[in-house]
Amino acid sequence: MERQIPKNVRQIGNVSDSPKIYVEDYVDTFFAQLSEKSEKAKAPIGAFLVGDIQSGDDEDYVYIYGAIQMHELKMSGNEYVIDENTWKHAYEDCKQFFEDGEMLGWFVAHPGVPLTPDSSTIKLHKKSFPKKNTVFIMKDPIEKDETYYVHKMNDLMAIGGHYTYYEKNPCMQNYMIASRKKNGAVSPETVEDRAAQDFRDLVRKRGERQKRRKAGGLMYVTSACLVLILIVMGVSMVNSFDRMKSVQSTLEALADTSDTVETRETSGSVTAVTSEEQTGDGQTSDDQENQSDDGQASDDQSVQDAQSSEGQTDGTGTDSSDGNTAAEENDASTVDESGQASLSASENGSNGVYIVEEGDTLAIISRKMYGDVTHVDAICRMNGITDGNLIYVGQKLLLP
Repeated sequence: MERQIPKNVRQIGNVSDSPKIYVEDYVDTFFAQLSEKSEKAKAPIGAFLVGDIQSGDDEDYVYIYGAIQMHELKMSGNEYVIDENTWKHAYEDCKQFFEDGEMLGWFVAHPGVPLTPDSSTIKLHKKSFPKKNTVFIMKDPIEKDETYYVHKMNDLMAIGGHYTYYEKNPCMQNYMIASRKKNGAVSPETVEDRAAQDFRDLVRKRGERQKRRKAGGLMYVTSACLVLILIVMGVSMVNSFDRMKSVQSTLEALADTSDTVETRETSGSVTAVTSEEQTGDGQTSDDQENQSDDGQASDDQSVQDAQSSEGQTDGTGTDSSDGNTAAEENDASTVDESGQASLSASENGSNGVYIVEEGDTLAIISRKMYGDVTHVDAICRMNGITDGNLIYVGQKLLLP
């Protein structure tokens, strides 16, 4: 399948030569790690290059998206030797991590050796990688210089420059994580890894406590609302009882009045009269009206008092409920915002790889991931960084 030319690239040296060589950023980082190990061991370390070669109408392209450390790069005098056991381990790793990849060259980091292949090295390359446009890379771990050579015109010819490109590369990422012990990047970082794990556990426990606090706050608000509802219902029942009692008293008064009514037969009509009428009709009528008005006024006043009490209680309950709800929403909002910041920080770097964001420095990244700035040197060693100020947005950093 034809590969699209990467757009997110960084040019290294003069790239006017042919073919155009593109090296993925993880592979370049891996080369830096092997160089650091070679410098410490004061011995050569090699790796096989994995990728594919494509030919265009006017230009050839070499894409290197993987590298597999040689199980052992032996020396016979001044000559490099790659034995059968080293090839066997390389094929197994290539099949496991780079299923569709092709081994199209090799890399050597050798301190104190000139970056020019001798005749034995050229002969070994032609034998191992006879295909056109295969690549040989030599790197000086002490001076940090490197030179790319391409097999063409039956010779190894130096290439003036290449491109470093950036894209998702899970195959190389998984290989680097799996081979940390093999390439010596893990042993000095064991304590720091434990500290990082403890820090992540602390963050997780803090998040659980915040969740429990949020749930407790919700239960408190719910209980308060239920208590207020019960209070309102109780006050309403008391007011209703008072109104019923007032109405009952009025009905009893009216019943007592009706008991004094008598009837008498007259000439042609029946007229209902009371004992009070015998002493004076005007006075009796007025007394009844006054009594009825008093009863109605008492009833109306009781209803108004009940409604006033209900209004006050509802107002108080609503204000209290709204206040508690607002406070809870603020707490919930605060908790949610806190929880989201930890996941962004943990999302970026949670899989062992951190992508540099705008405004980041190595000190800021160390503080984000581990809580302090003491891990800057470890990050530099892990990623082969010699100058901590030269990082850029989008760069992928392996976390120790």
